[in-house]
Amino acid sequence: MILADDYPPMLSATKRLLAVDCDVVAVVGDGAEIVDVASTLQPDVVVVDFNMPRVNGLEACRRIRRANPEIKVIVFTAMGDEGLKEQARRVGASALVSKHASGQELINAIKTACADSAV
Repeated sequence: MILADDYPPMLSATKRLLAVDCDVVAVVGDGAEIVDVASTLQPDVVVVDFNMPRVNGLEACRRIRRANPEIKVIVFTAMGDEGLKEQARRVGASALVSKHASGQELINAIKTACADSAV
């Protein structure tokens, strides 16, 4: 798994949360970098913040999925816009999870995305 967030405290906290259940192989701080790192490392899952420098999370998701359709992408956001869920789905995201939700919700979204690819 690769994590992408431009806010270091959130990136660190999310990594600690997920490291219990997931193998976090890289953390990055901007949207363009996550696209490159995902192409190189070919993780099962990418968790990307919506608001990222250079390339936002939805555009990063679109680019990752176009180049590597087997990689599952979870968009992680502090924004609560319902329309954002539909946008995330259209660019290929497996889920959109609020940063205000419980950590378990993010873990469940990752597990569901991985289970969907195992069938």
